[in-house]
Amino acid sequence: MLLSARLIRMIEEHADELTRALMSELHSNSHTLSYHQISREDLLRRVYGVYRNLGNWLGDVSDEAIESAYRELGRKRGAHGIPLNEVVYALILTKYHLRNYIRDSGMVDSAVDLYQEQELHRLVGQFFDKAIYYTVKGYESETAAHASPAVAAHQR
Repeated sequence: MLLSARLIRMIEEHADELTRALMSELHSNSHTLSYHQISREDLLRRVYGVYRNLGNWLGDVSDEAIESAYRELGRKRGAHGIPLNEVVYALILTKYHLRNYIRDSGMVDSAVDLYQEQELHRLVGQFFDKAIYYTVKGYESETAAHASPAVAAHQR
């Protein structure tokens, strides 16, 4: 089995551990203070879903699932008044926790393994870039719904 597939499986199997670590940081980081307003259940479900379904997210060649899920996240966070910078920072923290876990996995034993780990980092980076983009689009559409007609037309 390829290292990247083993790493993805390991991440999915340890989604609880990754989720707990990220939840702790989201509730203690000065850049995500508004995340204290979000229900713990909602946040747990969202974070766990990213880690537990990583293989599905990375294996989906179309952007439809990512677009749908993260536009909805953006709309939801916008509706709850969470500042956009905190929403983006939370996604960045999610990516950092994942990348650190991959780096610290200790599964790289050869140059081929190192290449596969780098490829997984690239795929994770692409996923989070898309997630951030669609989250911002969803956030903008939510806030535009409450803005003037000229601003709303520009943000669509």
